Amino acid sequence: MKLVVIGGDAAGMSAAMQVVRNTENPEIVVLERGEIYSYGQCGLPYVIGGDVSSTDDLIARKVETFREKYGIDARINHEVTSVDCDKRMVYGTDGKGEDFEESYDELLVASGASPVVPPWKGRDLEGVHVLKTIPDVEKIVEDTDGDVTRVTVIGSGYIGLEVAENFKDIGKDVHLISRSDHPASMVDEDMGEMIAEEARKQGVHLTLRESVERLEGDDRVGKVVTDKGEYETDLVIVATGVAPNVGFMTGTGVHTTESGAIEVNRFMETNLPHIYAAGDCAVQYHRIKERNDYVPLGTHANKQGRIAGLVLSGKRQTFKGIVGTSVLKFFDLTIGKTGLSEEEAKKENIPYETVFLKSTHAAGYYTDEPPMSIKMTYQPETQQVLGIQIVGTYGVDKRIDVIATALYHEMKTDDLLDLDLAYAPPYNSVWDPVQQAARRIK
Repeated sequence: MKLVVIGGDAAGMSAAMQVVRNTENPEIVVLERGEIYSYGQCGLPYVIGGDVSSTDDLIARKVETFREKYGIDARINHEVTSVDCDKRMVYGTDGKGEDFEESYDELLVASGASPVVPPWKGRDLEGVHVLKTIPDVEKIVEDTDGDVTRVTVIGSGYIGLEVAENFKDIGKDVHLISRSDHPASMVDEDMGEMIAEEARKQGVHLTLRESVERLEGDDRVGKVVTDKGEYETDLVIVATGVAPNVGFMTGTGVHTTESGAIEVNRFMETNLPHIYAAGDCAVQYHRIKERNDYVPLGTHANKQGRIAGLVLSGKRQTFKGIVGTSVLKFFDLTIGKTGLSEEEAKKENIPYETVFLKSTHAAGYYTDEPPMSIKMTYQPETQQVLGIQIVGTYGVDKRIDVIATALYHEMKTDDLLDLDLAYAPPYNSVWDPVQQAARRIK
């Protein structure tokens, strides 16, 4: 078997390594359009703030390791432009601008996603950046070393919030602009208000419910113009979402969703023979929504890549799906979510009710930390847990992971009361906060 992998990051290399481990003398060719393999994209914002001292720290394995230790033909600066499914050929251009073609027996599309920059006038001005790759963050850091005091972040999702915090940490005047009603659209508005309050408390200028119309400047950006105002700036970070890198699959007949993500089954197989997809370019099955979704996260990419590699090695395991788990640090807050928010349950037409409470991460008599705010969503008739959102300081991640596990096993609110969770006054109350939420449900 000759395996060709398009994309040399999380999903692609997770799959390639499974084939190496489970197949004798495999022939593996990886076509990566950049120059860096297997790095931690989620750590990029922390390079800006200095918590990660060097981009080298983010690289899990260098390309030389894949070549010399594992015998993978790992290529750099090879951008795929088209695929011929009938001939089983991949076409593209290399770093010298020369055309190449590569045949395959099996093809894995693990091409990831790229930042979306709306077609604003001025988007190509100097000082306008996106953040998705190591070269991206290196350009940002280099640009920030100049006379940059005012930074505007457009978008208030994961990347937007993390970037805003890290620029504030190095003393920049930060303006966060979002067209949404509240920051962090993955949570409900009542939870998002707490995040907005934290942003303002930390000195971030927060502008909500405004849409950017254009960027202005001579050679370099100097102003952001929205439908309601104008804001001077020295540097802009566009964090308005990502889109799957699947343009080279045009004309193949591969099935995609409205988001552009490639449709796959539980074996990571597409509708085309001998073609698989995994990671940020593909869909993920959502266990609670009971349908494919598009939630591009590194955790999912690694899991899907592993499954694709096992299937390609003759070990037909399945991707079990996601429940929508995430956690985010934003200044003094930790924002966690798993399962469905109230808005998501409403959109999915799933009957739901919610319970809200505030509780401490440790015994109330032990800690003077502010309480965490907890919002649990559940199905009223069956009392099945649908999701939870938590905003607090300490202990948020622990509770999110408990409910993520409960969601995976389709537990009901009464089941939460039977869980034997760790207790000691510095870490918990005798009833964990998620159990306290469940006790309020009748």
